Amino acid sequence: MRNQFSLSLPESEELDIGSLSRAFDNKSECYKLFWFQAVLRRAGAGQDEISYEDLVDDMIADAWYMVTEYHLNLGPSDTLEKVVCYIYEHENISPAEKKEKILSYLRHTEDKQVLKYKRILTLNVPYRLQAPFLKTDQSFWKAGERKLADQINSQKHLIYYFGVINGLHTSIHIQPEWMAYFSMNQEILLGWLRCDMIEYLQRRNPSVPGISEKIDPPRERNLSDVQKYWKMLISIRDIHEIYDNEDMREHKISIDHFVPWSFVAHDEFWNLHPTTRSINSSKSNYLPEWDRYFSQFSTLEYLSYQTMWENDQLLSQFEKCARDHLNNVEVRQRLYRPGQDKETFSRKLESVIRPVYESALQCGFKEWVYRG
Repeated sequence: MRNQFSLSLPESEELDIGSLSRAFDNKSECYKLFWFQAVLRRAGAGQDEISYEDLVDDMIADAWYMVTEYHLNLGPSDTLEKVVCYIYEHENISPAEKKEKILSYLRHTEDKQVLKYKRILTLNVPYRLQAPFLKTDQSFWKAGERKLADQINSQKHLIYYFGVINGLHTSIHIQPEWMAYFSMNQEILLGWLRCDMIEYLQRRNPSVPGISEKIDPPRERNLSDVQKYWKMLISIRDIHEIYDNEDMREHKISIDHFVPWSFVAHDEFWNLHPTTRSINSSKSNYLPEWDRYFSQFSTLEYLSYQTMWENDQLLSQFEKCARDHLNNVEVRQRLYRPGQDKETFSRKLESVIRPVYESALQCGFKEWVYRG
């Protein structure tokens, strides 16, 4: 079934756009999405002959952040997820590593298990992607790899054809008319592909928020108003860091997401607090151990809440934060209305943040304790 929110593709008088639009129908795995994304980006850069290995390397690099940083499930027995997990467990590569370094590792690795996974990724998707263009029955797909490539090469009006089948060194050759179409409509096609990717990942990860924010590598976000708020509070009150009790007046502050951004995919005020840069780096995308740290977190948030209603300047800065960092009106009214005592505030804060924390645990995020 097609995603009802999918974009319509630009028409062409000479190309079979109808078959292209059905490329991701009835997908049970994610391989076609990642393969075509790699093809499309390479074609958009002017490359009409591309090796299997280059495309598979692109697939692994694109899946890297989804699996390691965001803990997304790509499928019940997904080889793309398996190779990412294998590399992450055996190599010193950060979840937030730059894509260029991941690609460099993939190009030069001689790890036999990685090469085996790469080869598995080429056994079906290069051929199956173009199935909507082919008038065939099921017996067509039972041929061996070389015969299957020969059969597909004998068809007309396809996106690409195959060179000599030679494992990862096999190349696809994109046809000139499709190269022109991809070049002219690159952004629209990537948007169309993104819609399908989001729909697929949301189906595989039904309890995970912010899937649309987890397609791309992590990026810097603007927390300047939140930083100003906490700096102002630190100038008014004695504020201590929740993980090691350091006096925050003695440190440059870094804003931490109590439940990691890589799960929540938002910068809501109730999940943010100041810490030091070194602790924030150490915590990374782990969950602070709840029984050890929630009480300190709640105490700090209540001190912030209490001082805000006593200090007009701090309240004004809070209102600036709220414009971008308090997007749920019901949560704002529940947590930040005046006149609450510490026990009431803490209970309400827990009711907001505990379900999110538990969901992150269930999705594979690990608990963390600071070892200073």
